Amino acid sequence: MERRSFLRGAVIGTSAAALGGTLWRGAAIAAPAQPGAGPYGALGAADANNIRLPAGFTSRVIARSGQPVTGTSYTWHSAPDGGACYADGTGWIYVSNSEIDPSGGASAVRFSATGAITGAYRILSGTRQNCAGGKTPWNTWLSCEEVDRGYVYETDPWGAKAAVRRDAMGRFKHEAAAADPVRKTIYLTEDTTDGCFYRFTPTIWGDLSSGRLEVLVAGTATSGPVTWKTVPDPTGATATRNQVSGAKRFNGGEGCYYADDTCWFTTKGDNRVWQYNVAAGTIELAYDDSLVSGTAPLTGVDNVTGSSSGDLFVSEDGGNMEICVITPNDVVAPFLRIGGQSGSEITGPAFSPDGKRLYFSSQRGTSGSSSAGITYEVTGPFRA
Repeated sequence: MERRSFLRGAVIGTSAAALGGTLWRGAAIAAPAQPGAGPYGALGAADANNIRLPAGFTSRVIARSGQPVTGTSYTWHSAPDGGACYADGTGWIYVSNSEIDPSGGASAVRFSATGAITGAYRILSGTRQNCAGGKTPWNTWLSCEEVDRGYVYETDPWGAKAAVRRDAMGRFKHEAAAADPVRKTIYLTEDTTDGCFYRFTPTIWGDLSSGRLEVLVAGTATSGPVTWKTVPDPTGATATRNQVSGAKRFNGGEGCYYADDTCWFTTKGDNRVWQYNVAAGTIELAYDDSLVSGTAPLTGVDNVTGSSSGDLFVSEDGGNMEICVITPNDVVAPFLRIGGQSGSEITGPAFSPDGKRLYFSSQRGTSGSSSAGITYEVTGPFRA
C-alpha cells in the first residue's frame, strides 16, 4: 500500500500527522533514504530574512528573543526550542519551549484565521532547560526538561490552567515526546550519548498522574525486533537508562513524532532518523548520513515533524542550517536553508492546523547567543 494513500486522511497538525519512511512496504527492511530531487524543487535566492526557499514559499519573522512579539506587549523568551500547533476556533496557537537554565519554561502565540497575531503569553515558568516535548491527543503540551533527572510538565496552550509536573513519566534528561492514541501510550527520547527510548502508559488515558514507564530492549543492530521492559524506579535515583539489562542505547535522542503505527525519532550523535514500527514490534533506519551515496544533505539531525502528504520534515542543529524533507519514496532533500546563522540550530518545526504554514525557530539567531533567538513562519503550497 502506498503510504501517502494510507495516511491522506490523517489530521494535519495533530500527533497523528503522517510522516515519511519505509513502513508501508511490508515487513522487509528497506534501505534508508538517499539524496535526490525534492518535491518542492531547488532552493531560490535568499529572501529578506536570509532564508532560501523553493518557488512559491515566503517567510516572515513572528518573534525575536527579548523583544515584544509582533503586535503584542509580551516579550518572547530566549533560546526557543520545541513547539507544536493547536486549533483555536477559527485560528490557532503555536507553543514554544525555552531551553535556558534556570527559568526556561514555555510561551505561546495566538493567530487569527488569517494568520494575524492576536496575542502572546506565558504557559510555563520556573523550570529548567525546556528543550523539546510533544502534543497530547487532549490538546495539552508536554514540555520536557533536558537536565539530569529532569521532569515532564503538562501545560495548557491556552494558558488558562496551571502547568502540572508529571513525575510518573520518569526523571531523566528528557528531550521529546509523542503520543500513540491507539495503544494509549507516549514515547519519550533521552538526550545523552548512551540514552534510551522509553514509553509511558498511563493508568487512565488522558491522565498522566500515574502509569508504567518502560524502556526499549534490543540488541546492537540497527534493525530487527524489540521488546519493552518496565523501569523499576522512574524517580531516577539510579539513572533510568541503567536500571534494565539489555536496554538499547541511542546516541543523543532528539525529536520524536508518531504517525499511524510508527514512531519516528532522531539521534544527533550519529545523524540518524529511526522508526519504531509499532504493529510489527521492530525498529529500522529511515535515514543515516553515513549510508548516503555522495554528500549527505541532512546532518546535525534534530527536531522532526510531518505533513499529511507523508513527508517528514527534519531540522538541523548546525549542518547547513536546513530543514530537510524525507519523502514517502525515501528521497531526502533540503526544503529551506537559513543563512548567516552558523552558530545556531533550527528548532520547533510544526504545521498550522490547515497545513499551510510551517513554524520553527533559529534558537540562537545571528549572534549565536540564546538571547538572540528568532521564530519564523513559512507559508506556501505544501503538499496535501
